[in-house]
Amino acid sequence: MWPVSTTPPAEPASAAVPTEPIRPDPGPTAGGRWSRLGRGALADLSPLREHPDYRRLWTGQVVSAVGQQMTAVAVAVQVYALTHSSFATGLVGLFSLVPLVGLGLYGGAIADTVDRRLLGLVGSSGLALTSAALALQALLGLGSVGLLYAAVALQSGFFALSSPARSAMIPRLVPPHQLPAANALGSMSMSLGTTVGPMVGGLLIAGSGVQSAYLVDTLAFSGTLYAMWRLPAMRPGDGATRKRASVLDGLRFLRSRPNLRTSFVADLIAMVLASPRALFPAIAVTVYGGGPGTVGLLVAAPAVGSLAGALFSGWVSRIRRHGMAIVTGVAAWGLAIAAFGLSTHLWLGLLMLAAAGCADSISMIFRNTMLQVGAPDEMRGRLQGIFVVVVAGGPRLGDFVAGTAASLTSSTTALLAGGLTCAAAVLLLAARRPAFRHYDAHHPAP
Repeated sequence: MWPVSTTPPAEPASAAVPTEPIRPDPGPTAGGRWSRLGRGALADLSPLREHPDYRRLWTGQVVSAVGQQMTAVAVAVQVYALTHSSFATGLVGLFSLVPLVGLGLYGGAIADTVDRRLLGLVGSSGLALTSAALALQALLGLGSVGLLYAAVALQSGFFALSSPARSAMIPRLVPPHQLPAANALGSMSMSLGTTVGPMVGGLLIAGSGVQSAYLVDTLAFSGTLYAMWRLPAMRPGDGATRKRASVLDGLRFLRSRPNLRTSFVADLIAMVLASPRALFPAIAVTVYGGGPGTVGLLVAAPAVGSLAGALFSGWVSRIRRHGMAIVTGVAAWGLAIAAFGLSTHLWLGLLMLAAAGCADSISMIFRNTMLQVGAPDEMRGRLQGIFVVVVAGGPRLGDFVAGTAASLTSSTTALLAGGLTCAAAVLLLAARRPAFRHYDAHHPAP
């Protein structure tokens, strides 16, 4: 299916004859067993070790994720400094969401009809130029909120165009049996971005102003562009370039693949019914008696949990029942959010949010793997584009649902009801989709 050889290296023709008698193996020691268990629990780095092109792509993603999160913090700080308005700062998310959803589908369609490496280069170049423009406006002291909104929209558009192409490259760079490990490493790259990026960005802004974060992001893109440049060409298959890039083809394909479609529904259940992000400011004040610092801890906790889940993901390649793994991850997310809603101690709330982030990362690993295995190469871009829209749009809709529920009841009730409803809904989904429950990675049926 993939143009990557999975044939093991040939055994040597002859082996040296031992000069001493072979003694019986005394068996593994307790220390050896614990050592192997530890290695088996940690993230499987074999895709990075064995496939230089995947290593380049992953490194570029890490650098890009950290830099983009630095820029996101800098834009929010600059907009608030110019307007002193939380509403104006919140509009940054809207200007980011619209092109992300609108262009995500078309970016996936384009990725199926052109060289994906070239599309990745165009997207990364556009992101680098936008970061440079943000740095220039900060250095010149232009002070235009409209310019910042336009730059954010451009950034989001370039990301939406190139992200499906980068994700669709992975099955061409690693063999099928390493896709779960590669997706775990992809989850790690995103988690590093959402944890390291804001922290470094905040330090740079505090020390040298917002322009320093923009400049570092711009320089970081040189590494991302170099990594993308070193990748091989990834042109579409025979005849694909003659076809019109059709988003509807991707939607029709997804409609005909019930297991892939169910994986998307499972993610929407988690993000729409049990998204706690919009309630963090109120909970920080009313439940934990804190302020902005407490909000920051609540925001960071799921990302820390997601990073931990990716770091200790060495076992994921041994899981065959990917559908049940997704159901378990989504149910665990919902139960952890419900437990967060009941917690009255900050340390317990942070622990529950970290557990939710860990569960979400595990679910995402198997959803990505199912998508990459189940979609033929000529459809992967379009399916990844739909995936981007779901991942981007689901949490925003979840913010609205959580905020509405909390305004009608309370934050605690909204989180408890949302988390339990999420767990119940995904279990009901699994009960109604037996083929999804029995999905076997060794005999995948999309």
